[in-house]
Amino acid sequence: MVLPGILLVDKPAGLTSHDVVARTRRAFGTRKVGHAGTLDPMATGLLVIGIEGATRLLTYIVGAGKTYTATIRLGQSTSTDDAEGEILTTAAPDDVAAIPASRIDDGILALTGDISQVPSSVSAIKVDGRRAYDRVRAGEEVVLAAREVTVSRFDVLDRRDGDGVIDLDVVVDCSSGTYIRSLARDLGAALGVGGHLTALRRTRVGDFDVADAVGIDALDGAPLLTPAAAAARVMQELLVTADDARDLRHGKRLAGQASRLVGRVAAAVDESGELVGIVEKRGADLKSEMNMPEASR
Repeated sequence: MVLPGILLVDKPAGLTSHDVVARTRRAFGTRKVGHAGTLDPMATGLLVIGIEGATRLLTYIVGAGKTYTATIRLGQSTSTDDAEGEILTTAAPDDVAAIPASRIDDGILALTGDISQVPSSVSAIKVDGRRAYDRVRAGEEVVLAAREVTVSRFDVLDRRDGDGVIDLDVVVDCSSGTYIRSLARDLGAALGVGGHLTALRRTRVGDFDVADAVGIDALDGAPLLTPAAAAARVMQELLVTADDARDLRHGKRLAGQASRLVGRVAAAVDESGELVGIVEKRGADLKSEMNMPEASR
């Protein structure tokens, strides 16, 4: 029997998120595997994988804030806003070399905080049921609507001036749905020289850290976070009695217990440490928003 749990994987470059899911299915011998948040093939880093019943938790994890390290190349724009695309424009080397650090700082500041961002046309966003990148590959012109995102940190770690380009190593803390490729594109556009991403690594999703992840060749026997432990990283943990657990599983409300909830939802955990499900407020009561499959006794 395959136990439910959350697996943290450090995805290497060259694999899609679906490739990692497929390998996880083989390693654990189950088809019931999903992930919380796609990484492009070029990108590396943290992929949060749900196995068996823990896939129900992924919807609560995917919206968590994220941290990325990246390299932005100023001086060239590409068709995909990253290094895998065709170079569209190349700025004059003298124009790139003349960019002072203060202008870069100002450009980054303008892309920090609550901003309106247009995702890259080759993103995984669906347009009329099809991924945007599939439409672009089919020769269609795709223009996505701007969306509001939050970039709480956008810091330059290092600057390297090369032959007609400037490479910036950066770290970004951002809300779910933020595209780092778009930050690179928009910074280059603001500076008038074009920009794109040459490296991207996701190091954090909520309270899950890539330092705790396993490599793609270490999936067999890899340790899993229990559903209860994983849920406690993204929301309040709420201990419930055996009677309360039974009532929640049967669709009943916990009368008068809404005051115990701090946020919108909480992870209801029974006396044995098992995740019963996710509860929400309904007036003065608590009610299950999602129930976990009950473990076999």
